Amino acid sequence: MEDCVFCKIANKKINSDIVYEDDDVIAFKDINPAAPIHILIIPKKHIASIMSLNDENIDVVSKIYGVAKKLAAENNIDKKGFRIVANCGEDGGQTVEHMHFHLLGGRSMQWPPG
Repeated sequence: MEDCVFCKIANKKINSDIVYEDDDVIAFKDINPAAPIHILIIPKKHIASIMSLNDENIDVVSKIYGVAKKLAAENNIDKKGFRIVANCGEDGGQTVEHMHFHLLGGRSMQWPPG
């Protein structure tokens, strides 16, 4: 999608601090971190939100969770714990219409989150 900031990052049209990349998934540090470790994990292919998942693209979610597990270990947050957040829609707090998952860690996470 031409105007999507995350598509631009995935296509290297916008510089980002990329921490992981494969054929289907890219992960980069959030520019406005909410925790000491705050990484965004996205599919390279544009998927607007969780509500846009279907039989052809749903497998990318398991890949994203595999990347989250790998990055949690690499960032030493796997033992004490971390949070994975996916906002969906306006009321859910989704500000970029490209499905993305926040990997948050390095501090105690409170509940409810907000």
